[in-house]
Amino acid sequence: MNPAPLSGLYAPSLALITDLYQLTMAYGYWQQGLQDREAVFHLYFRKAPFQGGYAVAAGLALAVDWLENLRFSDDDLAYLGSLRGSKGTPLFPPDFLAYLRDLKFTCDVDAVPEGTVVFGNEPLLRIQGPLLQAQLLETALLTLVNFQTLIATKAARIREAAGPHDQILEFGLRRAQGFDGGLGASRAAYLGGADATSNVLAGQRYGLPVRGTHAHSWVMSFADEEQAFTAYAQAFPDDSVFLVDTYDTLDGVRHAIEVARKMRAQGHELGGIRLDSGDLAYLSREARALLDEAGFDKVRIVASNDLEENLITSLKQQGARIDTWGVGTQLVTAYNQAALGGVYKLAALRTADGTGWDFTIKLSEQIAKTSVPGILQVRRYLDEQGHPRADMLYNTAVPLPERLVLVDPNDATRRRPVRPGAPFRELLEPVFCQGRRVLDLPTLAESRALAQREVASLDPAVRRFLNPHTYPVGLELSLYDYRTQLILAKRPQRPA
Repeated sequence: MNPAPLSGLYAPSLALITDLYQLTMAYGYWQQGLQDREAVFHLYFRKAPFQGGYAVAAGLALAVDWLENLRFSDDDLAYLGSLRGSKGTPLFPPDFLAYLRDLKFTCDVDAVPEGTVVFGNEPLLRIQGPLLQAQLLETALLTLVNFQTLIATKAARIREAAGPHDQILEFGLRRAQGFDGGLGASRAAYLGGADATSNVLAGQRYGLPVRGTHAHSWVMSFADEEQAFTAYAQAFPDDSVFLVDTYDTLDGVRHAIEVARKMRAQGHELGGIRLDSGDLAYLSREARALLDEAGFDKVRIVASNDLEENLITSLKQQGARIDTWGVGTQLVTAYNQAALGGVYKLAALRTADGTGWDFTIKLSEQIAKTSVPGILQVRRYLDEQGHPRADMLYNTAVPLPERLVLVDPNDATRRRPVRPGAPFRELLEPVFCQGRRVLDLPTLAESRALAQREVASLDPAVRRFLNPHTYPVGLELSLYDYRTQLILAKRPQRPA
């Protein structure tokens, strides 16, 4: 079962999940008769998050669901009809609202599969279709893909720190940015590498494994710690994890052991203990020694308390004996980076006679923020083991030359010739053709498995947290040259 990620959760139309300027531009295109002119937009980010070397693409399934259900309801149109300009007149005339009422999504969409590792300036989505429609998609696609990719990347980094065998539990709902932020974060965290979530609604909506222990209030509700653990074990004789730091952590471990002995005598086993404060490296080592000495070497030690990838790495280096990492605030809020910063840029327009393309560019004082013109595809070259070696952006509307050279878009002196016959794969795959979905989406579990394979295939130098190696992403030489010519043509030439 792969339930619709958005439409089944939100009852109203989501057509108005947009910025006002998308609608004002749409009206302007319609007024000028440009609404059906064919256009191409790319959605991408410029720099990998968390000062890292890569990102994990996510959010496509939500975007697909939104696109398949995109239509303006009567309530949407009534609201738009109520908007007024500065002179008190309607912002949008009735004829334009009637146009929106009949609007049908007819764009082509190509996208990188969820779980794929991606890098700066590579299109995650390519939208091709009527200018007005393609423009209207910008805000919703960005908010879905930006957040999901950000959280999936954070989860992948936490998985990298924890290693392949430790469990990662996402515990962040209470600190998330509202219901929607919590639900979306749980989904993306699982895709990026978390094993389970405490978020019950996410478990229901997305089929995620759900896990949980108990709070300090449970222990405080009883006369003493041992009574609290005993009562919890009676309620969950085969699924108990005791929170041991309400009063004194190591005494809490001893009390957990006493209850665990009684459980074993009745044919049950304690699942784990949880540490939520203090020196986690020291306390986990001491707790492990107590548990092992008492014959409970299979009891897992769960740790929580503002964990993230760098702290987990440090705790492991200190010899912490932690089996399961409960990660909350730092994961679901992407604590040290508020947003991914993805952008949505126009890259091509059909010529007025409809026979060719005008390739467009957005200039900036910073070359890194200058867009890439064309109808782009990302080609990933692979080594003999199938691991990524370098990525090439090229314009699909122009034939490729026989001899291929990758050029660093920020440094023309850095060039890499492509070995003839080098294996590769194209990252952008067709999802919609003229508004009709042509791709069967994988399950979330399949996308999660892809993410883990993709991250593992990267060179460790690209995966490291501190000063990661820059993975090569280049423009195909003729595209680089064309972009340079276009910059020179568009930029004013002022005398010295």
